[in-house]
Amino acid sequence: MLRVMTWNIRTGGQGSGGPDRRDRIVRVVAEARPDVLALQELRGVDADVLAGFAERTGLRGHLARSVFGQPVAVLLRPPWRMVASGPVRRPFHHAAARVVVATDAGPLTVVGTHFDPYSGLRRRLEAGWAAAALRPARGGLALLAGDLNTLEPGADHADRIARLPQPYRRRHLRRDGRTVDSRAVARLLDAGLVDLGVAAGPTAPTRHGGGAEFSGMRLDYLLATPALAARCRDIRVLRGGETEYASDHYPVLADLALSPA
Repeated sequence: MLRVMTWNIRTGGQGSGGPDRRDRIVRVVAEARPDVLALQELRGVDADVLAGFAERTGLRGHLARSVFGQPVAVLLRPPWRMVASGPVRRPFHHAAARVVVATDAGPLTVVGTHFDPYSGLRRRLEAGWAAAALRPARGGLALLAGDLNTLEPGADHADRIARLPQPYRRRHLRRDGRTVDSRAVARLLDAGLVDLGVAAGPTAPTRHGGGAEFSGMRLDYLLATPALAARCRDIRVLRGGETEYASDHYPVLADLALSPA
C-alpha cells in the first residue's frame, strides 16, 4: 500500500516571533509514515535544510524553489524509487514539483504544488499548468497534491465566506463580489482528474496553529487520474494531537493500492 500525504506546514515550520514548530511537524510525519509527502510553504528551506528533515523522517526529497512565494517539495520513502524529478517550469505564485515513482502498476507521476492565495484568475491559470504537467501520464497513474487555495465547486460556501474577516472574503469571490471562485478546482476536474477527498472535511484552520484567513475550509487536495482513483482505499484529514499546533492546515492522508517496483 502506498501512503500519500499533502501538508502546508506554514512558513517552513517557523513564524516571525512565533514558536518553532519543526519538531512537531517531524513527529506528525513520523507517526503518519507517508511514503510520498508533498509539503508546501517551505520558507527558509533550502536543499540542506530539506535533507536534514528528510533524514529525520526517513524520506528523500526534491525541492522546487519559488520566484514569488515559498518553495514546495515532494519526498519519498525507500524502498519506493524516484525515477525522475524536477520543477514544473511555469510562473506559479509559489512553486510546483514533479516526481515520477516506480510502482508495480507502472510509473506514478506526482505533482506537488501551492496555488496563488490572492487571485482566483491566477489560480485558474496555475490549474492549467498543473494539469499540463500531468498530461503525459493522463491515461495512467498520476496525482496532484497540494494547497490549491480554492473551495470545491458544487458546494454551498455562503456560511464559510460570511464567517471570514472582510479582507479575506475577496480571495474566494469573483469580481461581482458574490460568486464563489472555484474555477481552479473545476478546471482540474474538467481535465479528467478525480477529487479523492470529497468527504474528507475541512483542512484549515487548526485549533491552535493560527489561520485567521480560514473559516473551516477545505483548501488542500489530492486529485487523481481515474486509474489511480480506482486504487484509493482510504482518505482522511489528520486532526488532533500535534496537528493542532504544528501548522494552520491539517495534513491530508490517502492509502493507494500500489506496491514498489
